[in-house]
Amino acid sequence: MKRAQFSSSLLPYLLLAPQLAVIFIFFYWPSAEAIRSSFFLEDPFGFGSTFVGFQNYIDTLTSPEYLGIAGFTALFTVLVTFFSLSAGLLLAVKADKVIRGSSAYKTLLISVYAIAPPVAGLIGMMFFDQHIGPFVRLAALFGWEMKVGLNYSDTAFAMVFVAVWKQIPYNFIFFLSGLQSIPASVLEAAVIDCRNGLRRFWTVLAPVLTPTAFFLLIINFTYALFDTFGVIDVMVKDKAANNPITLTYKVYMDGFRGNDLGGSSAQSVILMVVVLVLTVFQFRFLERRVHYG
Repeated sequence: MKRAQFSSSLLPYLLLAPQLAVIFIFFYWPSAEAIRSSFFLEDPFGFGSTFVGFQNYIDTLTSPEYLGIAGFTALFTVLVTFFSLSAGLLLAVKADKVIRGSSAYKTLLISVYAIAPPVAGLIGMMFFDQHIGPFVRLAALFGWEMKVGLNYSDTAFAMVFVAVWKQIPYNFIFFLSGLQSIPASVLEAAVIDCRNGLRRFWTVLAPVLTPTAFFLLIINFTYALFDTFGVIDVMVKDKAANNPITLTYKVYMDGFRGNDLGGSSAQSVILMVVVLVLTVFQFRFLERRVHYG
């Protein structure tokens, strides 16, 4: 393997400098500032701050409201991840078998990915609108009077539904790519060795797709925790007290609307630690079940 040669020893560092500057400015600097602010009680008007040590963390972790939101965030993350991955995999398996009209079928499935989260939330609110929403009318046929934005459980259901719908195309693209990368000889041998389609999938296709599934598991956890902010912001309609919200949205509510900079910084640090622990757990234990190559 030929190694890259540079005329000057400083050139590699100069080439890396712009990317390193972006990482420092938009990641390390805000993270360090959040950690610093979490130990202070900040004046909302910016006139000063008081060092309070770990009091912000204690107040956050002993708050019944925060613990309730943390519980909902965990449930929301698990549901969104599970249903997004399951639906994406199912559609990819079905799309892989489509011969006639496959391009149009795949384009329709992928097109949803181009929709921004706030727009997806707005579309979701139209589907679940109390007066014109088709899903509300469908639920009414079964005796379910949905009141999204007013009823806690109904809003939670709508939030999960819209978040899953938004993420399915992303998972579909990667699962379909993984399926189409399997050599035809392997698929033919699997058909000969195992006539049962479901068993053939779990014994042949699933192990081949484990690297893709592991990658998507991490991406979907991150998506459910952070990237659903736009969906939630639209769907709660500024009524966070009566509707379910996630930890990320609570950081925004307390920091930018409640002007509790110290408390919101402590919440962001806690969330950062949780994500770090989950990532380490996924790479340390779940990756052992992944079969590469």
